[in-house]
Amino acid sequence: MNKAWIVALIILLNTSIALSNSDVLNIVVVGLFKDQAVVEINNKQRVLKIGKTSPEGVTLISANSRSAVLEKDGVTETYKLGTRISTNFTPPVSQPVVSLWPINGMYTTTGSVNGYSVDFLVDTGASAIALNAATARRLDLDYLKGQKVGVKTASGIEVGYHVVLDEVQIGDIKLNNIRAMVLDGEQPERALLGMTFLEQLDIERKNERMDLKKRF
Repeated sequence: MNKAWIVALIILLNTSIALSNSDVLNIVVVGLFKDQAVVEINNKQRVLKIGKTSPEGVTLISANSRSAVLEKDGVTETYKLGTRISTNFTPPVSQPVVSLWPINGMYTTTGSVNGYSVDFLVDTGASAIALNAATARRLDLDYLKGQKVGVKTASGIEVGYHVVLDEVQIGDIKLNNIRAMVLDGEQPERALLGMTFLEQLDIERKNERMDLKKRF
């Protein structure tokens, strides 16, 4: 190996080490004022005002005479005067997201119940996941052992049965022990993804797109 390659290899190794340690910061607040803080980051002193970001990527969110709130990569920490903290600012785990677009004004998606594929209609007006009898039998649900109730539908009062679904999944969003209703008939033609599932998600609308996000 010639000298040029050795020098290049040393530079590459040093760069890799620097990159691997770049997110590990030693932070101490050495001065506090209203809306301003003097912060030592890896032994370098920075004067930060609210909204200002240091070269290390640390942003001052708020400050008063008692403490400062600092943020990096979406993670915030509160620092009191003189408190030294070594942190790698681990970013929060991202939320699994399922994005849907309407077809004829309706949001549909393919998911699964207890490992079996199911086509869902997203229905925020349905208090629970609703399945018809044929779908319940295909999912091997012994729904007739569930609590029997009368269910008001568009066509009148129908017989329904309360069940609990071990696992319901759409995309990367998986929830367990979800209450559902089985209607002892042909309706609904498509399974309704109701609020017993949706109430555990964050629902956002962006123009026509609907984003379903799992909460943590």
